[in-house]
Amino acid sequence: MREIALDTETTGFDPLQGHRIVEIGCVELINHIPTGVHFHRYINPERDVPAEAVAVHGLTTERLMKEPVFSEVVGDFLEFIGGDPLVIHNAAFDMNFLNAELVRLGLPAMPMARALDTVGMARRMFPGAPASLDALCRRYGIDNSNRVLHGALLDAQLLGEVYLELRGGRQPDLVLGAARSDGESAAAVTITRIARPPRPHAPTEAELAAHAELLGKLKNPIWTAEAKPA
Repeated sequence: MREIALDTETTGFDPLQGHRIVEIGCVELINHIPTGVHFHRYINPERDVPAEAVAVHGLTTERLMKEPVFSEVVGDFLEFIGGDPLVIHNAAFDMNFLNAELVRLGLPAMPMARALDTVGMARRMFPGAPASLDALCRRYGIDNSNRVLHGALLDAQLLGEVYLELRGGRQPDLVLGAARSDGESAAAVTITRIARPPRPHAPTEAELAAHAELLGKLKNPIWTAEAKPA
């Protein structure tokens, strides 16, 4: 089963107020396991990036001016995600921005039902506990030390690992190596067992002699045929 862990970075919180996407990161999952195949693009939002947003992801207006606009990357993006389910942390936020960009280009919006929201999953599993991506990384012992700033690809990669844990880890599917969409396979564990001949268990002549000598020192030993009831 192919799924896509997805994250975006934006200029603000609401596409209806003119805010735009500045970065998209996607990670391919097969049977809930990241394969290493990914999609990543920075995007020129065709507007300024407020200081509040720069503080979150570090992408300034000047930095993004040289990047392609959304219409130039949308084809590659849609080809990568195909018709597969999208795994998103706080799905409504990213889906609203993606659909705003698609509709702006006259393309059909994606149904919200296509997205699986890992925030909802986490809150159902751990009621009352923090459900941020950082909190879930800490809970599952996932290294997020490189997450000094938000980044769409890094966050999608972390999300892929968190999602696997939310699904119960590798054990439920008994998957040692996930097949990738490019035909390759992730590393699998191979166990080589060496056959050994059975060890002899019959006593040696010396052992039998030592046993007989011991019995000779005992009074009426029960291990001999001549033993009599006490």
